[in-house]
Amino acid sequence: MFSRVLTLFAAGLIALASLGAVPALAQDAASAPPVAAQEAAPAAPAAAVGTETKENPYGLMNLIKNGHAVDQIVLGILLFMSAGSWFITFTKLWDQHKIGKEVREAREVFFKKASLTDGVKALPEGSAVRYIAQTAVEAGDHHEGTLTENIDRNTWVSMKVDRAVSEVNAKISSGMGFLATTGSTSPFIGLFGTVWGILNALTAIGVAGQASIDKVAGPVGAALIMTAIGLAVAVPAVLGYNWLLNRNKAVMAQVKAFAGDLHGVLMGSRLVKR
Repeated sequence: MFSRVLTLFAAGLIALASLGAVPALAQDAASAPPVAAQEAAPAAPAAAVGTETKENPYGLMNLIKNGHAVDQIVLGILLFMSAGSWFITFTKLWDQHKIGKEVREAREVFFKKASLTDGVKALPEGSAVRYIAQTAVEAGDHHEGTLTENIDRNTWVSMKVDRAVSEVNAKISSGMGFLATTGSTSPFIGLFGTVWGILNALTAIGVAGQASIDKVAGPVGAALIMTAIGLAVAVPAVLGYNWLLNRNKAVMAQVKAFAGDLHGVLMGSRLVKR
């Protein structure tokens, strides 16, 4: 009997304890953050860190910002040569197109006029063909003087026309030497920058006393950028030079043909009313 009473008393105590523990556990569960949330919270900064882009310490931008004075001077020279070669290429291309158009239009207008004077006036002001035509007409009209009398009229006019054509050729050929110089020297300028960069890299490695791959590959790779830039400057300059040279020959062939026809008309000007 007494054992049963103790058993019932113990069961009652256990039941009361369990009833009091349930609200406590509920409060603890409500106040404690979820385990998954605690584990996910540090993952957000890790993900943010993973998305950040790390700047290449051996790239071109780093070479421009933190390079030696010699590196920046070499880059400046190559940039100047590149900009100059592109400018000359486009300006010479425009000049050749303009002169070729003037010659084609002059053939349609000049030789249909009743006189050489009217033909010269029909040509555009400041054009190359008008300069050649006006020079030829003036040479034919003013073949005078003690010294020039020793030269016959035909030879005198031919000399003046050839000089005018040579001046036009010199005008559209100006700047071609810069393209040739850029194409031939820019690779060597870039190579100088590469040699200088490798020298500095090897010096830094010697001072540090370490020759690991990260100490060698980075600086040497950054130095090789100079050679790549030199080649990038040289190739368009060489291609532009050869292209413009061939176009110049074609345009000057048209100019010389016009000058030859003009010379023939001028020599037969006795039959043409001027």
